[in-house]
Amino acid sequence: MNATPPRKLRYAMVGGGRDAFIGAVHRHAIALDGQCELVAGALSSSAQKARASGRDLFLADDRNHGDWQALLADEIKRPAHERIDFVSIVTPNHVHFPVAQAFVDAGFHVVCDKPLVHTCAQADALVAAVARQGTVFGVTYNYTGYPMVRQARAMVRAGELGEIRKVVVEYNQGWLATALEGGGNKQAGWRTDPARSGAAGAIGDIGSHAENLLATVTGLQVEHLCADLGALVPGRALDDDGSLLLRLSHGARGVLVASQINTGVENDLRLRVSGTLGSIEWRQEQPSRLKHWPADGPQRVLTRGSPWLHPAAQRASRLPAGHPEGFIEAFANVYAGVVADIRAHAQGIPADPCQADYPRVEDGARGVRFIARTVASAASGDKWTAW
Repeated sequence: MNATPPRKLRYAMVGGGRDAFIGAVHRHAIALDGQCELVAGALSSSAQKARASGRDLFLADDRNHGDWQALLADEIKRPAHERIDFVSIVTPNHVHFPVAQAFVDAGFHVVCDKPLVHTCAQADALVAAVARQGTVFGVTYNYTGYPMVRQARAMVRAGELGEIRKVVVEYNQGWLATALEGGGNKQAGWRTDPARSGAAGAIGDIGSHAENLLATVTGLQVEHLCADLGALVPGRALDDDGSLLLRLSHGARGVLVASQINTGVENDLRLRVSGTLGSIEWRQEQPSRLKHWPADGPQRVLTRGSPWLHPAAQRASRLPAGHPEGFIEAFANVYAGVVADIRAHAQGIPADPCQADYPRVEDGARGVRFIARTVASAASGDKWTAW
């Protein structure tokens, strides 16, 4: 990227065309700061649908491709001043690895949805490729972009909770409480299909978010786990419910629940962290509030946009206190971190960590290992599975 004079970053998208949920979310989030423009794409696995989707978004005909291989080949042959600066991968899981690997090997920056890839071997190969090429690689664990999640992280890292003893993270949904996949629902279809989703269902789809939230806020790592996974909807090929006991680094204990069969529940991601000096609790459905129970005082509720929050939380707030702010903005904060890193990379300087605040390829690889160990534990007769 030519950083002088400043300009918008150019990006391409793979996946996210007509009838896709998450692609539009990514595009809205990227557009929020006015730093990037979509200039190319291969927006579906169907060439006809891909091109129709590109026309919907006013892509130029010569950059509106029927498949990702044609997109990559076209970008490589273009002069440097016309090429994309990064690609956003928003396909079903089984497509992540070949696309990400190919674009990284070609020297492009990448943003990829999660779970990152299907296997630990693929994750290791991708981490190695990013290190070899020196490219920027973001993984859209979007919940890390909420201001009060960053406030929670800052409080833990500053020692305000003391030594962390117990972490409980739950991600409960109800949308798969019936066999939607049998009725032609596109999202349910690929998320419950082992060939496209991988070896895990709920634990990969939303459990990976829960693990990342735990690790991001506390800095603790899973050292041993004991998992119980089940497919509670008859005939379902992958788990739709999971419960894990965790042994975390530094002697802390944890519980992780990921379930998509809680009838009537919408998108209830919640985290509680307890230490020797206090506890905090955050819920995604009320993202602007962080409850804090200090050991030496009454409960208090911290709110987004307040002037006494940590700088990382203040930076992630886009509106004055009291104005609703949520899911799209959290996504946008992740992309803002990626953009800051790409701009610093173009100038050959280290990025400001407060600005380049986003989940990296290593976080995605850890998530893949978490899913693999959880599936292995659930299938094992042993009580504990070593990390």
